[in-house]
Amino acid sequence: MSRSLLKSSGVVSLLTLLSRLLGFVREIMLATAFGAGAAMDAFLVALMIPNFGRRMFAEGAFSQAFVPVFTEVKTTGTHDEARDMVAVVMGTLGGVLSIVTVIGCLGAPVLVWLFASGFTKDPAQAALGTELLRWTFPYLMFISLTSMAGGVLNAYGKFAVPAFTPVILNLCLIATAFIDANSVQVLAYAVFVAGVLQFLFQLPLMAKLRLLPKPRWAWGDLRVKRILGLMIPVMIGSSVAQISLLLNTNLSTHIGNGSVSWLYYANRLMEFPLGIFSIAVGTAILPALSAQHAKKTPEAFSATLDWSLRVILLIGLPAAFGMILLAGPLVSTVYGHGAFNADDVRMTTYALWAYGAGFMGFSFVKVLVPGFYARQETRIPVRYAIISLVIGMALSLGLFTASKFYAFEAAHVGLAASTSLTACINGGLLFWRLRRDGIYRPDSGWGLFWLRLIIANLLMGAAVLWLAGDLSSWLAAGEWARGGRMLLLVAAAIAVYFGVLAASGLRASHFRAARR
Repeated sequence: MSRSLLKSSGVVSLLTLLSRLLGFVREIMLATAFGAGAAMDAFLVALMIPNFGRRMFAEGAFSQAFVPVFTEVKTTGTHDEARDMVAVVMGTLGGVLSIVTVIGCLGAPVLVWLFASGFTKDPAQAALGTELLRWTFPYLMFISLTSMAGGVLNAYGKFAVPAFTPVILNLCLIATAFIDANSVQVLAYAVFVAGVLQFLFQLPLMAKLRLLPKPRWAWGDLRVKRILGLMIPVMIGSSVAQISLLLNTNLSTHIGNGSVSWLYYANRLMEFPLGIFSIAVGTAILPALSAQHAKKTPEAFSATLDWSLRVILLIGLPAAFGMILLAGPLVSTVYGHGAFNADDVRMTTYALWAYGAGFMGFSFVKVLVPGFYARQETRIPVRYAIISLVIGMALSLGLFTASKFYAFEAAHVGLAASTSLTACINGGLLFWRLRRDGIYRPDSGWGLFWLRLIIANLLMGAAVLWLAGDLSSWLAAGEWARGGRMLLLVAAAIAVYFGVLAASGLRASHFRAARR
């Protein structure tokens, strides 16, 4: 079991790495051309709004509800039954999303106001945001259909195509630099085109698997109703998460020009290791957990969760530690060019510190939530999401209000910190519940595993601090010098970390060995 999961996670991780590397190229291009000004803030809000729906609906409620039900049909039923389910779900989903897209485009001015009421101080910026949103909003429909297709392919063990698909968005945005590097409008056009191409990219493999029937509307179908029944609690929890995001984005538009961009750029750096490792593991284990639940093998279910937690700690802890210690050098190396000035570097660094502190919380949520959804248990994670998000939103409002009285230089950092606190509380509650209910029972060897991790991370951190130097030396260096220095520093950190683990007796076979 662990061997196949390791392979699946590796495929997703490698292709996600490609996507994230191209994403770095994309972010460098955006930062260099547009910096962190009003126009870039408008585009990021226009991009954030369809992503709001994507995370709440496509990759949130729908994906978590659809994959377990579809996997159960695939595991216990016939291929024709699985094919028919694809037909009714795709047809119904496409019909609903078409209506939502029309409403979203018509109501673009209202959506911009909801997400960025601070733009009302500058009518030109508000008008630009509305124009861009009408091009980016259809992305929600296409990426939702893409997510559904990816869930089908993952259930059949086809992880490569869905994992490669995000690369298309990066390529489309990078291509804009060769079309018109001075217009944020062309960025919105690229998002629209990317949505279409991402969906089309999945279809040939679905056809090869004989899983591309003619879509049909079937709102009353029992399978659709079952998915909807599982989706509703998840959507409530996801909507709370997105309301928190909406609140933080809206508050950031009142802090001043650049705040939306600083938070965005820092978040993108944090999501690099999150996407490569944490989301990859969560993506790989959901079909496996769903199949184990359908086969009624609780020992294997617990062993899969145990394996995923060890992998996440092995990779996630040094990623979080390094992200905090190297925040300034990372930001200056990736973004500190062209229109992205030294003040932008400093402000983004502060935000990255806050996001890095919550990285393990984000990671635990990604790998623990499948432990509930695979059992088609949606209410408990929703309840915990609401609890943690209410606390995070209260912190956001409190820190934002305090910044108005005390004029903090970097008020946007409070918004990033509240997001990290939310993730840590949520991850902790999910872990506690799985342990309390006996769903997850840790395997032996955790004490020695923790000791190895602590020693390796401390020695790696000491090496990083000794080699990194201060931020001023990075800002003074040229672009190529920064890049070369960062590569050497990361290579040294990796060598120290895995060298210490190897010396302590940890081997790759510990993660490949078949469990129950």
